[in-house]
Amino acid sequence: MSIDNRDFDTLKVHAGYKAEQHNNAVSVPIYQTAAFALGDSYRADRLFSFSEDAPIYTRLSNPTVDVLEKRVAALHGAAGAIGLASGMAAVSYALLNAAGKGGRILTTARLYGGTVDSFSHVYDDAGVGIDIVGNPDDLGEFEKLLKPGTRAIFIESITNPFATIPDLEKIAEIAHSHGIPLIVDNTTATPYLLNPFRHGADVVVYSATKALSGHGNVIAGLVVESGKFDWGNGNFPHFEKPLWFLRDSNDAQRNILQVFPSLPFTGRIRAIHLNYLGAALSPFDAYLVLLGVETLSERVKKQVANTEAVKTYLEGSERVSWVRYPTANGSPYKALADRYLPKGAGSILSFGFAGTEEQKREFLASVKIFGYQANIGDARSLIINPAQTTHVELTPEQRELTGLSIDAIRLSLGLESADDLIADLRQAFERVFPKRA
Repeated sequence: MSIDNRDFDTLKVHAGYKAEQHNNAVSVPIYQTAAFALGDSYRADRLFSFSEDAPIYTRLSNPTVDVLEKRVAALHGAAGAIGLASGMAAVSYALLNAAGKGGRILTTARLYGGTVDSFSHVYDDAGVGIDIVGNPDDLGEFEKLLKPGTRAIFIESITNPFATIPDLEKIAEIAHSHGIPLIVDNTTATPYLLNPFRHGADVVVYSATKALSGHGNVIAGLVVESGKFDWGNGNFPHFEKPLWFLRDSNDAQRNILQVFPSLPFTGRIRAIHLNYLGAALSPFDAYLVLLGVETLSERVKKQVANTEAVKTYLEGSERVSWVRYPTANGSPYKALADRYLPKGAGSILSFGFAGTEEQKREFLASVKIFGYQANIGDARSLIINPAQTTHVELTPEQRELTGLSIDAIRLSLGLESADDLIADLRQAFERVFPKRA
């Protein structure tokens, strides 16, 4: 049995790496070099035309990064992946790659705040249109907002900060019925909790900064493609356009589909967006992500258990006005969580602070274990007020679309003792409300 046919927990440790190809190093080596020897001019011709797959320059490819790409692709059963310098680079390159010149992206406001804000500051200038579905729970809105120029639907599998869950399969059906792909940001879920390709996704993106690496020590992104979507169906002329730099040995121009037949989406990102915009993932950062991936299952399983325990505590607190998590009391996403996320709905939950703004700020300053910082998926538990920090870019209208109120506090549960985490929240409440703890 080949490694690629093994179970998830074996793949996360072994996939994409053969020690005998790397001087028998047990741990993946860090290839800290800018460039690689080309051999001779004939081999250089093959390399620069993408006719031979081997590293030339670390901006485009690197053996350490290559192992990470192959390992993450294997965890999804996907055709390929590309490592990038950040999660925002992964989102931006994926959407720009799908849209092409003058295309449109259909999405929702239930996204990371920086992603939403980038729509008006980056995509407008690039000539890419963005259409926002007001109520993503109403699938009819996706149909209504599809336009002739729509080139992809983009959603988060578990949204940030309220952990809402879209109906992936039905949205994929809508996308495919119009000959366009479904692109899913799976950062919060990770491939351990959810493999979007099994439910119709065509492209998956990650901020590997978050739970995929899980230790708060690296900035990284990934784009993964299924290899099953037909990018030559006529809706994506930029994939079929002959390009001079992809010419063969006879100087015949070739297009992306000819040069990268099995992975045209990530192939085009590598040849164009990464090559010319340059958000390259460094070898050392790829190594750090690989270390995190090795413990992905164990970490996320513990984080989900901690999240459930803290959720139960918060639901019983008189100082909490609401709790948003797929398994919370009254959550409309329980059935979707059971369907798509049987191993758990992630480690992000939000709650409403039942007090004044000043009391909320005192509460945030009173926790001892929770770290007040703008990250999620860390081994350490984190706390933040998203409307005023991670989602501060959102306009009042955008906040209304997502239901993000000023009283919201977001938790990202880590690997500490659940009892200690609950005790930390309790003492912070008691400090703010000493008479009614």
